[in-house]
Amino acid sequence: MAWPVMVFDIESIPDVKGLRALGEYDAVLSDQEVHAQWAAARKADNKSDFMPLHLQRVLCISVVFRNAEGLRVHSFVDKDDASEGKIIQQFFGSLEKHVPQLVSWNGGGFDLPVLHYRGMIHGANASKYWDMGDGGDHDSREFKWNNYISRYHLRHLDLMDLLAMYQPKANAPLDAMAKLCGFPGKLGMDGSKVYEAYLAGGQDDIRRYCETDVMNTYLVYCRFQKMCGGLSDKEYEEEIAFVKNTLNELAPHESHWDEYLKAWG
Repeated sequence: MAWPVMVFDIESIPDVKGLRALGEYDAVLSDQEVHAQWAAARKADNKSDFMPLHLQRVLCISVVFRNAEGLRVHSFVDKDDASEGKIIQQFFGSLEKHVPQLVSWNGGGFDLPVLHYRGMIHGANASKYWDMGDGGDHDSREFKWNNYISRYHLRHLDLMDLLAMYQPKANAPLDAMAKLCGFPGKLGMDGSKVYEAYLAGGQDDIRRYCETDVMNTYLVYCRFQKMCGGLSDKEYEEEIAFVKNTLNELAPHESHWDEYLKAWG
């Protein structure tokens, strides 16, 4: 398994400011009322009330970063309701600095398109991410054959998409695959509850949920590496033990890792 590896996951909420900019809503309506009015109109028109990707405001980006120095779990969080652009830039800045193997579960179908749209809205810079090998230097030419953008290149590995052989009807949920592989899966929340938690002031709960979800993805990625030969049986067992030891060190400071380890057994 080649390092560095950066596994990522995002959590998002409806961009009500964007809804106001694109629609005609009474200024006296609260954000929650605007969203409810939009959802009701969609339902009346027999359309899904799932927010379009360009109107998904990024609230949290969690990553598991693994390199020769160790494993780190980190989150970029929009804490002041005004730093979405900043956290998106931080994410792309980390990618620019480390040029890692990027790993996700359904990142090609959701997380990355959201980051594309929202990054563009905020004027983010992400030149290495968008490098498709048309530059003059040697490193850039290598990206022609393996870049972050192409669905069939592996510099960004969307595990769900690859395991399904790029057939949406064969997609599997991360929670199910994590549990079937013996990992904890989702704890206490899912994506449908994020906006409700945000309205109740549960930003820290959302961040913790995102971190445990991205850890599930990393563990499933390790199992995939064992299957495809990137890790030997011994190396896989050593990596799983290393992850558990790392989380044991984090558990006294962050209660969700204690809960995660107990669910792991």
